[in-house]
Amino acid sequence: MINNTSMIHRLEFENKEIILLGTAHVSKESAKLVKDVIEEEKPETVSVELCESRYQAIREKEMWQDTDIVKVIREKKTFLLLANLLLASFQKRIAKKLNIKPGQEMIQAIETGEAVGAEIHLADRDIRTTLSRTWRMMGLWSKFKLFFQLLLSIGEVDEISQEDIENIKQKDVLETLLSDVGKSLPVVKDILIDERDRYLAYKIRTAPGNKIVAVVGAGHVPGIKKYWTADVDMKTLEHLPPRGKTFGVLKWIIPAAILVLLFSGFFYGGANTGKDMIKWWILANGLLAGLGALIAFAHPLTILSSVLAAPLTSLNPMIAAGWVSGLVEAFSRKPKVKDIENLPEDILSVRGFWKNKVTRILLVVIFTNLGSALGTFVAIPLMWKVL
Repeated sequence: MINNTSMIHRLEFENKEIILLGTAHVSKESAKLVKDVIEEEKPETVSVELCESRYQAIREKEMWQDTDIVKVIREKKTFLLLANLLLASFQKRIAKKLNIKPGQEMIQAIETGEAVGAEIHLADRDIRTTLSRTWRMMGLWSKFKLFFQLLLSIGEVDEISQEDIENIKQKDVLETLLSDVGKSLPVVKDILIDERDRYLAYKIRTAPGNKIVAVVGAGHVPGIKKYWTADVDMKTLEHLPPRGKTFGVLKWIIPAAILVLLFSGFFYGGANTGKDMIKWWILANGLLAGLGALIAFAHPLTILSSVLAAPLTSLNPMIAAGWVSGLVEAFSRKPKVKDIENLPEDILSVRGFWKNKVTRILLVVIFTNLGSALGTFVAIPLMWKVL
């Protein structure tokens, strides 16, 4: 007998019967409800709020062993991987605080669905697409804010109150972590919540079978019902927008302006002025990039490579100092099998992110790039003062 019927919503689409379950991602009661409903309804299909990558993370505990960290750096996906790990860390720590498995209700849905012979259907958009669309819609300051908000979230879980937990139960993990960014940037909220509501509505109503049990976070239920019969352009929702034109222009204009400034120093101020300007450029850019690598506890060779590379890479729009330092770190301290195996545990603490060789490489890339970018803005007024 199912007691909590308030979480159950019965919908229809064409000749299909859909039982939509709104669950709490960090609740034992939700996991039990999922099991009871699937066993009682015996659907042909169980549709879950998971994408392929998150499904693999649940089913394949050793999936991290396939991570090619060098490939991640070369393909400029460092932030996406780090953000994914930070999100996983937040969810794991909340689950540990409540003594449950992360995503227990989804695991229960998959296991119970398979037990009754139902087909498992993945209904959510790839988290990498969601994060990429969010990232490309944000300005530079918002990106910095997002990164540090994710990083600081690791230490916030221990101080979380029961009221906060009840709030989290009604929200998506991604929405919870990025709520502050969403308040200042409505377009981010649209990507994180509204777009996914439309995506989930389409995927659930087009799932195979005539009787479907769909398991989603309670926070998505109102949106799914709102867009249940709406036309959904899936190509748009899965499309990665082009990178912002402003950033594309600035990455060429800033180096060009610096070169013009250096040329002006030699032309109008003479050799000594030009040399002083070069000195300040190298010191500001190199030292702050090196400081960034140092904050990430990089290998001494990595720190040296950051100091040497940053003054040059900052003048080259095609290369970032962090990519150089990340690759040097990857080869200087090549991650071992135990680092990959320990990754799920290490991401549960701030110390673990710095200790594990995989996440430390990601931090080296991020902090070196931040240091180099800061160095550029520090160097310009110093060079101008000399001129």
